[in-house]
Amino acid sequence: MRIVTPEQMRCIDRAAMEKYGIPGIVLMENAGRRVAEEVIKLAVGWDKGVVMLAGKGNNGGDVMVAARHLFNNNVPIRMFLLGKPEDLKGDAGINAGILTRMGIPIETLASAEDLASLGQALKWGHVVVDGIFGTGFRGEVEGLPLEVIRAVNQSGCTVVSMDIPSGMDGETGRICGECIRASITVTFGFPKAGFFQYPGAGCAGRLVVADISIPRCIAPESGPDMTLLTGEYVSGIIPDRRPDAHKGSYGRAAVIGGSEGMTGAVVLSSLGCIKSGAGLVRAALPGALNYVLENRVIEAMSVPLGEGTQLKLDGETEGRLKKVLDWADAIVLGPGMGVDDDRVRLTEFVLANARVPLVLDADALNCLALDMGLLKRAAGPVVLTPHPGEMARLTGMGIDEIQHNRIGAARAFAEKWGTVTVLKGANSVIAHPVGNIYINTSGNPGMASGGSGDVLAGIIASFAAQGLDPVKAACAAVYIHGRAGDLLAEEKGVYGLTATGLADCIPIAIKSVKEG
Repeated sequence: MRIVTPEQMRCIDRAAMEKYGIPGIVLMENAGRRVAEEVIKLAVGWDKGVVMLAGKGNNGGDVMVAARHLFNNNVPIRMFLLGKPEDLKGDAGINAGILTRMGIPIETLASAEDLASLGQALKWGHVVVDGIFGTGFRGEVEGLPLEVIRAVNQSGCTVVSMDIPSGMDGETGRICGECIRASITVTFGFPKAGFFQYPGAGCAGRLVVADISIPRCIAPESGPDMTLLTGEYVSGIIPDRRPDAHKGSYGRAAVIGGSEGMTGAVVLSSLGCIKSGAGLVRAALPGALNYVLENRVIEAMSVPLGEGTQLKLDGETEGRLKKVLDWADAIVLGPGMGVDDDRVRLTEFVLANARVPLVLDADALNCLALDMGLLKRAAGPVVLTPHPGEMARLTGMGIDEIQHNRIGAARAFAEKWGTVTVLKGANSVIAHPVGNIYINTSGNPGMASGGSGDVLAGIIASFAAQGLDPVKAACAAVYIHGRAGDLLAEEKGVYGLTATGLADCIPIAIKSVKEG
């Protein structure tokens, strides 16, 4: 499913009107009618009414249309406008005039004294329709609108927001001081990017994408693609298995990492490769720790590197490592590897000699942060999988700065360094070097536990080894990883989920997606 920024949506609206000749008042009529339909679904068995809140922009006009349709369906309404009716211009003014001629009072909210009337209405009402601000809102909510939003949030009413909850930045999900906490958001044409980035994502409620007759062919003209990852989308990425397949049909994945106390990371990444269908898996780790892997993952072939508990790039290790790189169809570097000058040199060696998709995870990212120039030596395509803390080290940005604009941070990094970038977290963001963005919809808070990211890195390498290009491998892996977490949470809840349990659920997750 395509998602857009507010600016892209404005371009789409403008093209619908100017290029395709759809009058703006028709789009407004369709938007208001679709919101009214959602409110009417909620109205069964009511003995209370609907409080309508309109701002002075086109969003206010949408509210006026919805009010007319509700009134015509015998739903009791009280219509409030933050401003004066004469403030409404164009199509919004036309629809306000229609309400007035129908005898529907438009109550103004222009001063603090008017809040008392709103307070009475909120006690009377069952549902609030929020059309205070649209997607074009900028700045901070303050003054009377701030008081109105607080009153709505404290009312206990079911809230239906039109296009976007008032007070949310539709591009970044930032809360502009205060935001309506919607029960349902009816958004027009396409979902907005801010709905899938926190904290805004926590205010949107159930999302309804309403068709208001915008020609779908307009969307590709609006800029770089942003796609919402769904089961249907990912099902089309993961190839079906042939009846005549053998283990060589599904690729060779390698995992390189491990250090004293961190061998489990290599184990988990190897399990991610195996459970997601790689035909053959090799794990290269310090020789003194090799027994840990062989006792834990009997399906993976082990490659001991050196005799100690830390990876060091001496002549013998370089030779053995080169054979692994030449053997593999995709590689993970970094789980549990540790960070020091030896590991930085090893990271440089792998980057320079891996001609297949290379997933840099965990300590490989921390080594890279010490010398970003290493990326320029990459011999093949690179996928990076940073969490916000690792992204901060890679970019020099603050964690809060990254979290306030996750899409922008991931896109800028991918474009600058030419890498597929997976910015992990709630609704993980996958950025392609050409600017395209993919946002994940699967996963839950129970996955916030040690080792979960190691499993994900293994799934990405596995799908790449099976022939998916790096961005499709990352998209499929991120969704399947989250889907496995959701299946595990359905069975056990979100407390105490483990990465091992997550890995065990991967085959079931793939099965559920492939079967729809």
